[in-house]
Amino acid sequence: MVDIEELKEKFLNRDFDSKEFVLQPERIVTVAKATGETRPEYTDPGHADFQAPPAYLCSLASGRHLPIDFPSLGGIPMDGGKAVACHAPVRAGQPLTGRTHLHDIYDKKGRSGRMILIVARMELYDAEENHLATADSRMVIREKN
Repeated sequence: MVDIEELKEKFLNRDFDSKEFVLQPERIVTVAKATGETRPEYTDPGHADFQAPPAYLCSLASGRHLPIDFPSLGGIPMDGGKAVACHAPVRAGQPLTGRTHLHDIYDKKGRSGRMILIVARMELYDAEENHLATADSRMVIREKN
């Protein structure tokens, strides 16, 4: 059985990946419209407050999902959902850095057994190190018996 507390002690809140991004206005508009967004600050690159919608930010991904030395937990990982918190507008064309760390590891018991949930958090920063957004991705793994 996987020791959750041991995993937390070893892996939480340690950056394990970093990736550079520059968002393109056309892609921002495509994602905004595809997700049903109608507000001009998300769909019109000419708008004075044009920025990426949260749905676009949750699609950004670093190169790794887990630290390179994270142990195999067995089972098949499944997407457990995404959450985005915007702290400031994320603009097209500005250089961004996404830094990823494990934010939480916890378990739940269900009818099919124990599920381990891992929350990978990518924080987006601009060139001046202003924290613009936080994107959480949850991975669910059913523990093998």
